[in-house]
Amino acid sequence: MKFSDLLALVREEAVFSSGLIMSGELSPSDFSRQLVRWTALGKLIQLRRGLYCLGPGYRWQDPHPFLLANRLKAGSYISLQAALSHHGLIPESVPVVTSVTTKRPETIETPLGTFLFRHLHRRLLWGYREVEIQPGQWVFLADPEKALLDLIHLTPGADGEEHLSGLRLQNLERLEPHRLNEYAKRSGLKKWQRAADELHKLILRG
Repeated sequence: MKFSDLLALVREEAVFSSGLIMSGELSPSDFSRQLVRWTALGKLIQLRRGLYCLGPGYRWQDPHPFLLANRLKAGSYISLQAALSHHGLIPESVPVVTSVTTKRPETIETPLGTFLFRHLHRRLLWGYREVEIQPGQWVFLADPEKALLDLIHLTPGADGEEHLSGLRLQNLERLEPHRLNEYAKRSGLKKWQRAADELHKLILRG
């Protein structure tokens, strides 16, 4: 396979797997060596085994960090600090993209950034939706209420007034009180209900 052939195959793909571009003309070992050569030349960037994006100057648009996170671990969604920052609920930008997954927790370092995955029980894997984060790039992203409750769930003692105030939450009008109640009830967890009650107080105070 020539690199021009690869470009024709993945021109519209911000991130792609090696299986998508596997050439029937080459043995798996020869194809792997070809990928290594293209990566060494900067034509490809390897994100993890079997997952690539085109190098700078070859791709038509950069892959969004949220898309990279979704593709690095299938079945995950963007949540916690990364989602809260995206929704404008915390004042600072987040250098590490945070996600939740039912799989093992993991931090993945790539040439395009660092990605943190926290474990969440399967029965709590809801409260997210697919959104177009930039043209042609669709990602699974937590609702603002769920991102906040996920963070509280995974942080010891985070359901109290002192800790919630320490988060320096802003734009609280973007939180839907009925959704906080719905999610807290759906979880069946007392911690989530306590957190929802405290968040209601913060929302009322503005």
